[in-house]
Amino acid sequence: MKLIGRLEIKSYEKIEEFLSEEHVGRIASIDENGYPQIIPMNFVFVDGAIYMHSYLRGEKLDNIARNDKVGFEVDRELEFLPSYFSHPTDASQADTLYISIVIKGKASLVQDYEEKSLGLNGLMKKYQPEGNYIPLQKDDLALDEVAVIKIIPESLRGKYKIGQHMRRDSRMALANKILKRNSSTARQTLKVMGFEVVGDDKLRMIDEPVW
Repeated sequence: MKLIGRLEIKSYEKIEEFLSEEHVGRIASIDENGYPQIIPMNFVFVDGAIYMHSYLRGEKLDNIARNDKVGFEVDRELEFLPSYFSHPTDASQADTLYISIVIKGKASLVQDYEEKSLGLNGLMKKYQPEGNYIPLQKDDLALDEVAVIKIIPESLRGKYKIGQHMRRDSRMALANKILKRNSSTARQTLKVMGFEVVGDDKLRMIDEPVW
């Protein structure tokens, strides 16, 4: 339990920041046979709610109409840690550094056209930051051609594993192994972990990884 507590994201601002950066989330609804259906979706987090756009018909919309309780999950794999970082032969020692957000809440189809345009404009602002679009207004006919799903969270929890549960010397040792392995994500991972790469092969800790 102590480890789980140390992995929990306690900063709501960090959760908002993470959700604003990630492009794919997964909505889980319950189908007519009682099985969970999980669909990857573009999304935006606005005013404490998740908004997504959809076709006007589809299984997930039928699921929501029947049972509005849903799950929503967003994650980022920061770095795979090969087993040899910890043990030369024990494959079970492989691990992953990650960030994840899990939401439980109630979903609905947005009927109010002003809120519908709010959600769709939020999506455009997030995914098309360069602009080159005309924001939708509440009286635009285009709003009739798309469904907007809204999730109001009843539970919003985040977990992250970036070395914050380790002693400072162990965290530095891990960071050096990540730098030496030099994966395509290594330098970004080190930045998230609170390290700065100095020169080609030196590290300096610039921030304690506390969320």
